[in-house]
Amino acid sequence: MHNLALALHKKGRQVTGSDDEIFEPSRSRLAAAGLLPEHEGWDASRITHDIDAVILGMHARAGNPELVAAQRLNLPIYSFPEYLFEQTKQKQRVVIGGSHGKTTITSMIMHVLNGLGSTFDYLVGAQIEGFETMVGLSDNSETAVFEGDEYPSSALDSRPKFHLYRPHIGVISGIAWDHANVFPTPDLYARQFSLFVESFEKGGQLIFFGEDSAVSEIAASARDDLGKTSYETHPYEVRDGQFRLLTQSRSIPLQIFGKHNMQNISAAKAVCLQLGISADDFYACISSFKGAARRLQTIGKGRNTCVFLDFAHSPSKVSATTAAVKELFPQRVLVACLELHTFSSLSPDFIRQYRSSLDLADKPIVFFDPETLRQKRLPPLSRTQIQEAFANQRLLVFSDRDELLQHFLSLSWENANLLLMSSGSFSGVDVKSLARQLVK
Repeated sequence: MHNLALALHKKGRQVTGSDDEIFEPSRSRLAAAGLLPEHEGWDASRITHDIDAVILGMHARAGNPELVAAQRLNLPIYSFPEYLFEQTKQKQRVVIGGSHGKTTITSMIMHVLNGLGSTFDYLVGAQIEGFETMVGLSDNSETAVFEGDEYPSSALDSRPKFHLYRPHIGVISGIAWDHANVFPTPDLYARQFSLFVESFEKGGQLIFFGEDSAVSEIAASARDDLGKTSYETHPYEVRDGQFRLLTQSRSIPLQIFGKHNMQNISAAKAVCLQLGISADDFYACISSFKGAARRLQTIGKGRNTCVFLDFAHSPSKVSATTAAVKELFPQRVLVACLELHTFSSLSPDFIRQYRSSLDLADKPIVFFDPETLRQKRLPPLSRTQIQEAFANQRLLVFSDRDELLQHFLSLSWENANLLLMSSGSFSGVDVKSLARQLVK
């Protein structure tokens, strides 16, 4: 939401906002733009007839006094995805969906378009090099590239965000049950991707990962008016500690790694080809792509030690990220630490989905904070439950941040890598400071 506020401010619109809590980096970025509210909390007097539109964030519950005032005044009220669609309904919309890889695929497409000097609107779920904000809107663009996630559109609208963008070009990168707190069964979750395809504009183009049977099944039953393009893992090699793309005529060095990223590259390339970009131009640009923030981000590097930070939190992401680091550094000991932080990952009913997801790590670790369980009003988890769910005899489980840090500091990091995976913050750990200590 704060990125949307910044994007509209940059576009020359008058923007005001309110929230019950404002955290960093949102607070500093809003303050720098002169958009930080004078007071936290809600105040119905802020809502007047002068307002052109009200955009709801996820904290705006049905009884919110500002929302009630907007409804009383009959002001146009939009959820976040509804407003983005409203701003781009005359443009060609590209929407990237899938259980994994959507942030990276979206970032890759944006990187290529930016490298070729294109003007476009965008929404992406991470900070990426070359872009000040994670949302961009302009009056003179003809294309919009949106990362489309499955979470509800607002507290008043349970429809997944990616159902509202109505793409002309859409991607499904894979389907692996996630967000169990919103979609309690795998079938209900998978159904959302069928509905996503149904939302495509007439004559739209579906680009899908052909190595995923669930995705292929959805593609096979898609509307007859839709074009369909299947993509697979891009051919690659690992040479001299670097992933390289293989084409018919050359080997292209990359700054990212992992088999899952070779799949992401294929998806991004398929989209770019649909947008009229040549394969040669795509490869020329993608070779300089460094990845999105917290997507296998290198936060520490020594002579024979690396520390990586990754947003991975679902079972499929944990497996893919762990495999990526092990494939690039097969001779190094891999210490892989996953924080259970999301509703799904902390659910006793869902946690069994993590079985074998850390098996490629030489020293697998799981961390969880009991306070997070209390805040999310979830039942307690025991170390035994976690060890049984992961089915890994080598797994260590920590529920105390300081004990976890002491364990890291007690290990030898000679010829070893650390992979930190979480959608949270490891209970406030300064991971960059930790990385400096480990690699020095």
